[in-house]
Amino acid sequence: MTETPAPEKLVGALSSGLKVLRYLASANAPVGVSRVAKDLGLNASTCFNLLKTLVHEGLVTFDEPTKTYSMGLGLVQLAKGSLEKASYARMLRPHLRELAERHNITTTLWQRTKNERVVLVDLAESSSTIRIHMSIGQRLPMYIAALGRCMAAHSGLSVVELRSKLSELRWEDGPSFDTYMKEVESVRQNGYAVDNGNYVRGVITASSPILQAPNQPLLAISAVGFSTQFSENTLKTLCEDLRERCREATMAVSGGTVKTLWKPVEAIEANRTAPV
Repeated sequence: MTETPAPEKLVGALSSGLKVLRYLASANAPVGVSRVAKDLGLNASTCFNLLKTLVHEGLVTFDEPTKTYSMGLGLVQLAKGSLEKASYARMLRPHLRELAERHNITTTLWQRTKNERVVLVDLAESSSTIRIHMSIGQRLPMYIAALGRCMAAHSGLSVVELRSKLSELRWEDGPSFDTYMKEVESVRQNGYAVDNGNYVRGVITASSPILQAPNQPLLAISAVGFSTQFSENTLKTLCEDLRERCREATMAVSGGTVKTLWKPVEAIEANRTAPV
């Protein structure tokens, strides 16, 4: 392939901004502005302004507690026309890693497939000695566990249709249909679901959906951990972190056409108190 010649006059700021994006794309972990500037040979002030501009445009995300930067999901929207669905996993991988380390859990990315199933397409594990391990390629029924409640909330199915789907599922300690439906409605308002020992005893899963269009869930990010490792506050923080990342991803993959109703809440209510 013939190399495209450089234009007579390069736009320096644009070139520097693209260098920063390429650098963050290849980084194994979020990095601070000083490290970025040093590795790229940029003036620290210039690098800071570039990063802030990229954050404003949604191409880079900034983590306030650690003062670090990582790739943003806005790139998905830019590349949407040429990306295949499986490529979303590459874009979401940094977020899976951050969630896993920040909350000391295993994070999983599930993609909707045919025949009302979901398949595990990517995951990230924390550095904890004892953690839950899952295998990429694993398949589950679409409406089971926390991610199932998320899929059901945006399925467009009637109550009668959902009752039929639910009757076919196998849980270790399944919720009643009324409880399940209350939790489905909670997803529509709060943007996440929790399964506290329903699917697997002693295990909590929290999940939030990524929508490509109204009533068209494409993906779900789930966090998996042991019930004993969560307090009310840590579970609430995890769920809200999941929701905000999936809200951003939804805006990216839908091209901004999906406006979620998800609102911040003071406490995990229906999902936290549901019988398990």
